[in-house]
Order: sequence, then C-alpha cells, then structure tokens
Amino acid sequence: MKERAAELKKEANRGRGNKAAAEELDVLSKIAEMEPSDRAMAERIHAIVTANAPELSPKLWYGQPAYARKGKVVCFFRSGNADKEPYSAFGFTAEANLADAGGLWPTSFAVTTLSEEAAKTITALVRKAVS
Repeated sequence: MKERAAELKKEANRGRGNKAAAEELDVLSKIAEMEPSDRAMAERIHAIVTANAPELSPKLWYGQPAYARKGKVVCFFRSGNADKEPYSAFGFTAEANLADAGGLWPTSFAVTTLSEEAAKTITALVRKAVS
C-alpha cells in the first residue's frame, strides 16, 4: 500500500507534458529491477501488451507493471519474487472487456514460464480486453 500511495503522490506532482513517457520509464525501471526469471516474463508481456494494445498506457500499479486506458488499469503483471509467491501473475481488472455471456471469464493467470502457447493466449486476451 505504501508503494501505491507513493505512486499516487508522484502522479499528482508530474506535469502533463511528459507524464506518459515518465510512467513508461517507471515501468521499464521496475522491470529492470526484477529477478532474472520475472524480468524475462515481464519484458515479454510488456512487448505483447504494447504491440497489441497501443491504446493502453504503461504505469505502475501497487508497485508493479500495469497497463491503463484513460487512467484505469486494464491488465497487470505481478512479480512472484516481489510478492514472495511461487509464481508470477498476469491479470485483468473489471476495466477489461472480457466478460463472457457464459458467466465465466479469466481474471488472473499464474505464470511460471512464458511458452509460445501462453504468449498467444495473452495476446488474444489483451486484444479482447481492449476491443
């Protein structure tokens, strides 16, 4: 929670001019600080999200990489090492357009490795989330 409070304070103190660029640098810096295994996944997820949903803006959310539309987070990556968990996670918020008529849809995935199949799944979900 302390990290989120610091993020909000930092956002309030930034000017409008370079806010998006500064927020992306914050995300890239956070990714660079991660343990090698998490860093590799976070870098790949960052590339997938930014390539397939350019309308989403990278930003930190609770101290972790996230991607927002009009300031509201749509999807995020959580480092397992930072959270002291056995796996990292990639998830979606209620802002994502993933609701299914069947009453069941994905909101979060445990990620231990990012295979080609997993990357394709994330790509499809990110595209659907912003459609």
